[in-house]
Amino acid sequence: MAYSLPPEDQIIFSTKDSSGKIYIREQSGFYQRIRRALSWLLMALFIGIPFIQYNGEQAFRINAAQQTIELFSIILFPQDLLIAALLFTLAAFALFYVTRLYGRVWCGYTCPQTVWTLMFVWIERRIEGSHNQSRVLDNAQFSLDKLAKKLAKHLSWLVVSVITALVFMSYFIPVSQLYSAFFSLQASWQVYAWVGFFALCTYFNAGLIREKMCLHMCPYSRFQSAMFNTGTKLVTYDAARGETRGPRKRHGDKPANLGDCVDCNLCVQVCPVGIDIRDGMQYECINCGLCIDACDQTMSQFGYAKGLISYTAEQSSRSNLSGHLIYAATILVTLIAIFGWGMARTSTELTVYRERNALYRVTADGAIENTFTLNVINKTKTARQYQLQIEGMAHSQLNSNAALRLQAGEQRQFVVSVNTAEKPATLFTPFKFILLDKQNAERIAGVSQFYSGNTAAR
Repeated sequence: MAYSLPPEDQIIFSTKDSSGKIYIREQSGFYQRIRRALSWLLMALFIGIPFIQYNGEQAFRINAAQQTIELFSIILFPQDLLIAALLFTLAAFALFYVTRLYGRVWCGYTCPQTVWTLMFVWIERRIEGSHNQSRVLDNAQFSLDKLAKKLAKHLSWLVVSVITALVFMSYFIPVSQLYSAFFSLQASWQVYAWVGFFALCTYFNAGLIREKMCLHMCPYSRFQSAMFNTGTKLVTYDAARGETRGPRKRHGDKPANLGDCVDCNLCVQVCPVGIDIRDGMQYECINCGLCIDACDQTMSQFGYAKGLISYTAEQSSRSNLSGHLIYAATILVTLIAIFGWGMARTSTELTVYRERNALYRVTADGAIENTFTLNVINKTKTARQYQLQIEGMAHSQLNSNAALRLQAGEQRQFVVSVNTAEKPATLFTPFKFILLDKQNAERIAGVSQFYSGNTAAR
Protein backbone atom coordinates (compact mmCIF):
# COMPACT_ATOMS: atom_id res chain seq x y z
CA MET A 1 0.00 0.00 0.00
CA ALA A 2 1.48 3.38 -1.03
CA TYR A 3 1.68 6.14 1.50
CA SER A 4 -1.07 8.77 1.16
CA LEU A 5 -2.19 11.81 3.11
CA PRO A 6 -5.49 12.00 4.99
CA PRO A 7 -8.45 12.91 2.69
CA GLU A 8 -8.65 16.49 3.92
CA ASP A 9 -5.05 17.05 2.82
CA GLN A 10 -5.21 15.48 -0.64
CA ILE A 11 -6.37 18.59 -2.52
CA ILE A 12 -3.04 20.15 -3.40
CA PHE A 13 0.51 20.11 -2.08
CA SER A 14 1.24 23.82 -2.62
CA THR A 15 0.66 26.00 0.42
CA LYS A 16 -0.08 29.11 -1.68
CA ASP A 17 -3.02 30.05 -3.90
CA SER A 18 -2.95 32.30 -6.93
CA SER A 19 -3.11 35.42 -4.72
CA GLY A 20 -0.03 34.34 -2.78
CA LYS A 21 -1.90 33.56 0.46
CA ILE A 22 -0.23 30.82 2.52
CA TYR A 23 -2.46 28.20 4.12
CA ILE A 24 -0.52 26.94 7.11
CA ARG A 25 -1.13 23.38 8.23
CA GLU A 26 -1.24 22.84 11.98
CA GLN A 27 1.54 20.70 13.38
CA SER A 28 2.33 19.22 16.77
CA GLY A 29 5.67 18.04 18.05
CA PHE A 30 8.64 18.81 20.24
CA TYR A 31 9.51 22.24 18.85
CA GLN A 32 5.88 23.27 18.63
CA ARG A 33 5.49 22.51 22.35
CA ILE A 34 8.52 24.67 23.11
CA ARG A 35 7.06 27.51 21.04
CA ARG A 36 3.67 27.34 22.70
CA ALA A 37 5.22 27.26 26.17
CA LEU A 38 7.31 30.34 25.33
CA SER A 39 4.29 32.05 23.79
CA TRP A 40 2.19 31.50 26.89
CA LEU A 41 5.02 32.72 29.10
CA LEU A 42 5.68 35.85 27.05
CA MET A 43 1.98 36.71 26.74
CA ALA A 44 1.52 36.22 30.48
CA LEU A 45 4.39 38.64 31.11
CA PHE A 46 3.05 41.10 28.53
CA ILE A 47 -0.38 41.12 30.15
CA GLY A 48 0.71 40.79 33.78
CA ILE A 49 3.57 43.32 34.12
CA PRO A 50 1.26 46.39 34.21
CA PHE A 51 -0.68 44.80 37.08
CA ILE A 52 2.39 44.54 39.32
CA GLN A 53 2.07 47.07 42.14
CA TYR A 54 4.77 48.84 44.14
CA ASN A 55 3.86 51.02 47.13
CA GLY A 56 0.29 51.24 45.89
CA GLU A 57 1.27 52.31 42.36
CA GLN A 58 1.93 50.59 39.06
CA ALA A 59 5.48 49.27 39.26
CA PHE A 60 6.30 49.85 35.58
CA ARG A 61 4.80 52.64 33.51
CA ILE A 62 5.88 54.94 30.70
CA ASN A 63 4.61 58.42 31.52
CA ALA A 64 4.43 60.10 28.12
CA ALA A 65 3.11 63.39 29.54
CA GLN A 66 6.11 63.84 31.85
CA GLN A 67 8.52 61.98 29.52
CA THR A 68 9.58 59.57 32.26
CA ILE A 69 9.78 55.82 32.83
CA GLU A 70 8.72 54.63 36.26
CA LEU A 71 10.33 51.37 37.39
CA PHE A 72 9.58 50.41 40.99
CA SER A 73 11.40 53.07 43.08
CA ILE A 74 13.30 54.52 40.10
CA ILE A 75 12.16 57.25 37.72
CA LEU A 76 14.11 57.61 34.49
CA PHE A 77 14.12 61.03 32.81
CA PRO A 78 15.30 61.99 29.31
CA GLN A 79 18.64 62.86 30.94
CA ASP A 80 19.00 59.16 31.75
CA LEU A 81 19.07 58.15 28.10
CA LEU A 82 22.36 56.35 28.72
CA ILE A 83 20.64 53.51 30.57
CA ALA A 84 18.22 52.97 27.67
CA ALA A 85 21.10 53.00 25.19
CA LEU A 86 23.00 50.44 27.26
CA LEU A 87 19.97 48.19 27.59
CA PHE A 88 19.30 48.29 23.86
CA THR A 89 22.96 47.58 23.23
CA LEU A 90 22.80 44.59 25.55
CA ALA A 91 19.63 43.33 23.85
CA ALA A 92 21.24 43.73 20.43
CA PHE A 93 24.39 41.82 21.39
CA ALA A 94 22.31 39.10 23.05
CA LEU A 95 20.23 38.77 19.88
CA PHE A 96 23.36 38.67 17.71
CA TYR A 97 24.89 36.05 19.98
CA VAL A 98 21.82 33.81 19.84
CA THR A 99 21.63 34.33 16.07
CA ARG A 100 25.25 33.28 15.75
CA LEU A 101 24.44 30.06 17.61
CA TYR A 102 20.99 29.12 16.28
CA GLY A 103 20.09 31.49 13.45
CA ARG A 104 16.72 33.24 13.50
CA VAL A 105 15.28 31.42 16.51
CA TRP A 106 14.12 34.80 17.85
CA CYS A 107 11.89 35.09 14.78
CA GLY A 108 10.65 31.52 15.04
CA TYR A 109 9.91 31.32 18.75
CA THR A 110 9.60 34.70 20.47
CA CYS A 111 9.00 37.47 17.91
CA PRO A 112 5.56 39.06 18.55
CA GLN A 113 4.84 38.91 14.81
CA THR A 114 5.26 35.13 14.83
CA VAL A 115 3.44 34.62 18.15
CA TRP A 116 0.40 36.66 17.13
CA THR A 117 0.37 35.29 13.57
CA LEU A 118 0.26 31.69 14.77
CA MET A 119 -2.40 32.69 17.32
CA PHE A 120 -4.54 34.13 14.52
CA VAL A 121 -3.93 30.99 12.43
CA TRP A 122 -5.07 28.86 15.40
CA ILE A 123 -8.32 30.89 15.53
CA GLU A 124 -8.72 30.47 11.77
CA ARG A 125 -8.34 26.70 12.02
CA ARG A 126 -10.93 26.46 14.80
CA ILE A 127 -13.50 28.32 12.67
CA GLU A 128 -12.72 27.39 9.05
CA GLY A 129 -11.24 23.92 9.56
CA SER A 130 -7.97 22.55 8.17
CA HIS A 131 -5.69 24.50 5.86
CA ASN A 132 -7.22 22.82 2.79
CA GLN A 133 -10.75 23.40 4.05
CA SER A 134 -9.83 27.05 4.47
CA ARG A 135 -8.55 27.13 0.88
CA VAL A 136 -11.79 25.55 -0.39
CA LEU A 137 -13.84 28.06 1.57
CA ASP A 138 -11.93 30.99 0.06
CA ASN A 139 -12.49 29.66 -3.47
CA ALA A 140 -16.15 28.78 -2.91
CA GLN A 141 -19.05 30.85 -4.17
CA PHE A 142 -20.75 33.24 -1.77
CA SER A 143 -23.04 31.55 0.74
CA LEU A 144 -24.45 32.22 4.19
CA ASP A 145 -22.14 29.56 5.64
CA LYS A 146 -19.08 31.27 4.11
CA LEU A 147 -20.27 34.68 5.32
CA ALA A 148 -20.87 33.37 8.86
CA LYS A 149 -17.43 31.76 9.08
CA LYS A 150 -15.61 34.79 7.68
CA LEU A 151 -17.46 37.16 10.02
CA ALA A 152 -16.74 34.91 13.02
CA LYS A 153 -13.04 34.73 12.12
CA HIS A 154 -12.52 38.43 11.54
CA LEU A 155 -14.57 39.44 14.59
CA SER A 156 -12.46 37.05 16.70
CA TRP A 157 -9.32 38.60 15.26
CA LEU A 158 -10.61 42.10 16.04
CA VAL A 159 -11.42 41.11 19.63
CA VAL A 160 -7.89 39.77 20.14
CA SER A 161 -6.49 42.91 18.48
CA VAL A 162 -8.44 45.24 20.78
CA ILE A 163 -7.34 43.28 23.86
CA THR A 164 -3.74 43.44 22.62
CA ALA A 165 -4.01 47.21 22.08
CA LEU A 166 -5.51 47.70 25.55
CA VAL A 167 -2.69 45.74 27.17
CA PHE A 168 -0.14 47.81 25.26
CA MET A 169 -1.84 51.05 26.36
CA SER A 170 -1.72 49.86 29.99
CA TYR A 171 2.03 50.48 29.88
CA PHE A 172 1.24 54.18 29.41
CA ILE A 173 -2.01 54.59 31.36
CA PRO A 174 -2.47 53.08 34.85
CA VAL A 175 -4.47 49.86 34.67
CA SER A 176 -6.58 51.08 37.58
CA GLN A 177 -7.94 53.77 35.25
CA LEU A 178 -7.66 52.33 31.74
CA TYR A 179 -9.90 49.27 31.68
CA SER A 180 -12.76 50.64 33.75
CA ALA A 181 -12.81 53.92 31.83
CA PHE A 182 -12.53 52.18 28.44
CA PHE A 183 -15.38 49.71 28.91
CA SER A 184 -17.63 52.26 30.65
CA LEU A 185 -17.08 54.69 27.75
CA GLN A 186 -15.54 57.24 30.12
CA ALA A 187 -12.08 57.34 28.56
CA SER A 188 -10.91 60.29 26.49
CA TRP A 189 -11.12 60.26 22.70
CA GLN A 190 -7.32 60.08 22.55
CA VAL A 191 -7.40 56.74 24.38
CA TYR A 192 -9.98 55.31 21.99
CA ALA A 193 -8.02 56.64 19.03
CA TRP A 194 -4.75 55.04 20.16
CA VAL A 195 -6.44 51.74 21.06
CA GLY A 196 -8.08 51.72 17.64
CA PHE A 197 -4.76 52.46 15.93
CA PHE A 198 -2.83 49.69 17.70
CA ALA A 199 -5.74 47.26 17.27
CA LEU A 200 -5.74 47.85 13.51
CA CYS A 201 -1.95 47.41 13.43
CA THR A 202 -2.30 44.05 15.18
CA TYR A 203 -5.19 43.01 12.94
CA PHE A 204 -3.36 43.81 9.71
CA ASN A 205 0.05 42.49 10.79
CA ALA A 206 -1.06 39.18 12.31
CA GLY A 207 -4.25 38.56 10.35
CA LEU A 208 -3.75 39.95 6.85
CA ILE A 209 -0.05 40.65 6.23
CA ARG A 210 1.37 37.73 8.22
CA GLU A 211 4.59 36.42 6.67
CA LYS A 212 4.89 39.45 4.36
CA MET A 213 5.96 41.46 7.38
CA CYS A 214 8.87 39.06 7.91
CA LEU A 215 9.75 38.75 4.24
CA HIS A 216 9.52 42.34 3.03
CA MET A 217 9.33 44.75 6.00
CA CYS A 218 11.53 43.36 8.77
CA PRO A 219 15.19 44.33 8.19
CA TYR A 220 16.42 41.49 10.38
CA SER A 221 15.75 38.92 7.66
CA ARG A 222 18.09 40.82 5.35
CA PHE A 223 21.15 41.28 7.53
CA GLN A 224 20.92 38.21 9.76
CA SER A 225 22.97 36.16 7.29
CA ALA A 226 25.96 38.39 8.13
CA MET A 227 25.93 36.88 11.63
CA PHE A 228 26.02 33.24 10.48
CA ASN A 229 29.15 31.13 10.27
CA THR A 230 29.95 27.47 9.86
CA GLY A 231 29.20 26.85 13.54
CA THR A 232 25.64 28.24 13.42
CA LYS A 233 22.95 25.62 13.84
CA LEU A 234 20.28 26.11 11.19
CA VAL A 235 17.23 24.13 10.15
CA THR A 236 18.79 21.96 7.46
CA TYR A 237 17.62 19.19 5.18
CA ASP A 238 20.06 16.26 4.92
CA ALA A 239 20.13 15.91 1.14
CA ALA A 240 22.69 13.11 1.23
CA ARG A 241 20.28 11.00 3.24
CA GLY A 242 17.00 12.18 1.76
CA GLU A 243 17.71 12.16 -1.97
CA THR A 244 16.49 10.80 -4.24
CA ARG A 245 13.06 11.55 -2.80
CA GLY A 246 9.88 9.74 -3.81
CA PRO A 247 6.75 7.92 -2.54
CA ARG A 248 6.89 4.35 -1.33
CA LYS A 249 4.94 1.83 0.72
CA ARG A 250 4.68 2.64 4.40
CA HIS A 251 5.22 -0.92 5.53
CA GLY A 252 7.90 -2.51 3.45
CA ASP A 253 11.47 -2.27 2.37
CA LYS A 254 12.75 1.04 1.12
CA PRO A 255 13.47 1.02 -2.63
CA ALA A 256 17.19 0.95 -3.32
CA ASN A 257 17.05 3.95 -5.64
CA LEU A 258 15.28 6.24 -3.12
CA GLY A 259 16.44 8.15 -0.10
CA ASP A 260 14.55 8.63 3.15
CA CYS A 261 12.44 11.58 1.92
CA VAL A 262 9.00 10.27 0.93
CA ASP A 263 8.14 13.58 -0.76
CA CYS A 264 5.04 14.08 1.40
CA ASN A 265 5.54 17.87 1.32
CA LEU A 266 4.39 18.21 4.94
CA CYS A 267 7.51 20.26 5.65
CA VAL A 268 6.24 22.80 3.11
CA GLN A 269 2.65 22.78 4.32
CA VAL A 270 3.54 23.61 7.93
CA CYS A 271 6.02 26.40 7.06
CA PRO A 272 4.72 29.81 8.20
CA VAL A 273 6.64 31.57 5.39
CA GLY A 274 5.81 29.03 2.67
CA ILE A 275 9.28 27.85 1.69
CA ASP A 276 10.61 24.38 0.90
CA ILE A 277 13.50 23.71 3.29
CA ARG A 278 14.75 21.01 0.91
CA ASP A 279 15.81 23.74 -1.52
CA GLY A 280 18.63 24.73 0.84
CA MET A 281 19.26 27.75 3.08
CA GLN A 282 16.89 30.65 2.38
CA TYR A 283 16.72 34.06 4.04
CA GLU A 284 12.96 33.63 4.56
CA CYS A 285 13.49 30.73 6.99
CA ILE A 286 12.74 31.75 10.57
CA ASN A 287 14.21 28.58 12.15
CA CYS A 288 10.88 27.77 13.81
CA GLY A 289 11.40 23.98 13.63
CA LEU A 290 7.86 23.18 12.44
CA CYS A 291 9.26 21.35 9.41
CA ILE A 292 11.42 19.29 11.78
CA ASP A 293 8.33 18.20 13.74
CA ALA A 294 6.48 17.34 10.52
CA CYS A 295 9.39 15.37 9.08
CA ASP A 296 10.08 13.50 12.32
CA GLN A 297 6.42 12.51 12.43
CA THR A 298 6.65 11.07 8.90
CA MET A 299 9.95 9.31 9.63
CA SER A 300 8.36 7.61 12.66
CA GLN A 301 5.45 6.39 10.52
CA PHE A 302 7.86 4.80 8.07
CA GLY A 303 10.18 3.45 10.75
CA TYR A 304 13.11 5.63 9.61
CA ALA A 305 15.47 7.47 11.92
CA LYS A 306 14.41 10.99 12.85
CA GLY A 307 16.54 13.99 11.97
CA LEU A 308 16.21 14.11 8.19
CA ILE A 309 15.50 17.79 8.86
CA SER A 310 17.23 19.08 11.96
CA TYR A 311 19.22 21.90 13.54
CA THR A 312 22.65 21.28 12.05
CA ALA A 313 25.95 23.17 11.86
CA GLU A 314 28.67 22.64 9.28
CA GLN A 315 31.35 22.48 12.00
CA SER A 316 31.37 21.64 15.69
CA SER A 317 30.71 24.55 18.02
CA ARG A 318 34.01 23.80 19.76
CA SER A 319 35.89 25.13 16.75
CA ASN A 320 34.12 28.47 17.24
CA LEU A 321 34.84 28.78 20.95
CA SER A 322 36.83 32.01 20.54
CA GLY A 323 33.93 33.67 18.75
CA HIS A 324 31.51 32.60 21.49
CA LEU A 325 33.82 34.03 24.13
CA ILE A 326 34.01 37.37 22.32
CA TYR A 327 30.25 37.67 22.20
CA ALA A 328 29.82 36.56 25.81
CA ALA A 329 32.50 39.02 26.95
CA THR A 330 30.77 41.84 25.09
CA ILE A 331 27.45 41.09 26.77
CA LEU A 332 29.18 40.84 30.16
CA VAL A 333 30.94 44.21 29.71
CA THR A 334 27.64 45.83 28.74
CA LEU A 335 25.97 44.40 31.84
CA ILE A 336 28.79 45.72 34.03
CA ALA A 337 28.40 49.14 32.42
CA ILE A 338 24.67 49.14 33.16
CA PHE A 339 25.14 48.14 36.79
CA GLY A 340 27.97 50.67 37.12
CA TRP A 341 25.69 53.37 35.82
CA GLY A 342 23.01 52.32 38.28
CA MET A 343 25.46 52.51 41.19
CA ALA A 344 26.68 55.96 40.16
CA ARG A 345 23.25 57.40 39.46
CA THR A 346 22.05 59.96 42.00
CA SER A 347 18.46 60.21 43.16
CA THR A 348 18.41 63.97 42.49
CA GLU A 349 19.69 66.02 39.58
CA LEU A 350 20.72 69.67 39.90
CA THR A 351 21.42 72.01 36.98
CA VAL A 352 22.39 75.68 37.44
CA TYR A 353 21.68 78.47 34.95
CA ARG A 354 22.79 82.02 35.61
CA GLU A 355 20.72 85.08 34.74
CA ARG A 356 21.71 86.28 31.27
CA ASN A 357 19.88 89.60 31.07
CA ALA A 358 21.79 91.15 33.98
CA LEU A 359 25.01 89.43 35.02
CA TYR A 360 24.96 91.27 38.35
CA ARG A 361 23.37 94.16 40.17
CA VAL A 362 24.31 96.37 43.12
CA THR A 363 21.86 96.41 45.99
CA ALA A 364 20.88 99.48 48.00
CA ASP A 365 23.46 98.65 50.69
CA GLY A 366 26.25 98.33 48.10
CA ALA A 367 26.41 94.50 47.95
CA ILE A 368 26.89 92.67 44.63
CA GLU A 369 24.12 90.25 43.76
CA ASN A 370 23.88 87.53 41.10
CA THR A 371 20.70 85.68 40.19
CA PHE A 372 20.58 81.98 39.21
CA THR A 373 17.92 79.51 38.16
CA LEU A 374 18.18 76.02 39.67
CA ASN A 375 16.54 73.12 37.85
CA VAL A 376 15.98 70.31 40.36
CA ILE A 377 14.66 66.83 39.51
CA ASN A 378 13.54 64.33 42.12
CA LYS A 379 14.23 60.95 40.48
CA THR A 380 12.59 58.89 43.21
CA LYS A 381 9.00 57.90 43.86
CA THR A 382 8.90 59.56 47.28
CA ALA A 383 8.70 63.23 48.26
CA ARG A 384 12.05 64.81 49.18
CA GLN A 385 13.12 67.79 51.27
CA TYR A 386 16.37 69.61 50.49
CA GLN A 387 18.49 72.26 52.14
CA LEU A 388 20.23 74.64 49.73
CA GLN A 389 23.73 75.83 50.58
CA ILE A 390 26.63 77.55 48.81
CA GLU A 391 30.31 76.66 49.06
CA GLY A 392 33.55 78.07 47.73
CA MET A 393 32.97 81.81 48.07
CA ALA A 394 33.76 83.67 51.28
CA HIS A 395 31.53 86.38 52.74
CA SER A 396 28.58 85.33 50.55
CA GLN A 397 25.01 84.60 51.51
CA LEU A 398 21.90 83.17 49.95
CA ASN A 399 19.04 85.64 49.63
CA SER A 400 16.39 82.99 48.99
CA ASN A 401 14.45 80.29 50.78
CA ALA A 402 17.02 77.58 51.42
CA ALA A 403 14.39 74.88 52.12
CA LEU A 404 13.15 73.13 48.99
CA ARG A 405 10.56 70.38 48.70
CA LEU A 406 9.78 68.22 45.65
CA GLN A 407 7.11 65.59 45.20
CA ALA A 408 7.85 62.15 43.76
CA GLY A 409 9.19 62.46 40.22
CA GLU A 410 8.74 66.23 40.25
CA GLN A 411 10.90 68.63 38.27
CA ARG A 412 10.90 72.30 39.31
CA GLN A 413 12.87 75.47 38.77
CA PHE A 414 13.84 77.80 41.60
CA VAL A 415 15.17 81.34 41.22
CA VAL A 416 17.78 82.16 43.86
CA SER A 417 20.07 85.13 44.51
CA VAL A 418 23.59 85.14 45.93
CA ASN A 419 25.27 88.33 47.16
CA THR A 420 28.47 89.37 48.85
CA ALA A 421 29.33 92.55 50.71
CA GLU A 422 33.01 92.36 49.74
CA LYS A 423 33.74 92.83 46.08
CA PRO A 424 35.76 89.81 44.83
CA ALA A 425 39.22 90.52 43.47
CA THR A 426 38.51 88.47 40.30
CA LEU A 427 35.94 89.11 37.60
CA PHE A 428 34.51 85.57 37.94
CA THR A 429 34.62 83.53 41.13
CA PRO A 430 33.73 79.81 40.86
CA PHE A 431 31.55 78.35 43.62
CA LYS A 432 29.10 75.51 44.20
CA PHE A 433 25.43 75.20 45.00
CA ILE A 434 24.91 72.28 47.35
CA LEU A 435 21.58 70.46 47.71
CA LEU A 436 21.53 68.46 50.92
CA ASP A 437 18.91 65.71 50.91
CA LYS A 438 17.54 65.67 54.45
CA GLN A 439 16.34 62.09 54.16
CA ASN A 440 19.57 60.32 53.22
CA ALA A 441 22.18 63.09 53.64
CA GLU A 442 23.04 62.90 49.94
CA ARG A 443 24.93 65.94 48.65
CA ILE A 444 24.26 67.09 45.11
CA ALA A 445 26.61 69.77 43.74
CA GLY A 446 25.96 72.26 40.94
CA VAL A 447 28.93 74.36 39.78
CA SER A 448 28.57 77.98 38.70
CA GLN A 449 30.43 81.29 38.68
CA PHE A 450 29.79 84.56 40.52
CA TYR A 451 30.22 87.67 38.36
CA SER A 452 31.60 90.65 40.32
CA GLY A 453 31.71 93.33 37.67
CA ASN A 454 35.26 94.13 38.76
CA THR A 455 36.65 95.47 35.50
CA ALA A 456 40.04 96.12 37.13
CA ALA A 457 40.54 92.37 37.37
CA ARG A 458 40.45 91.91 33.61
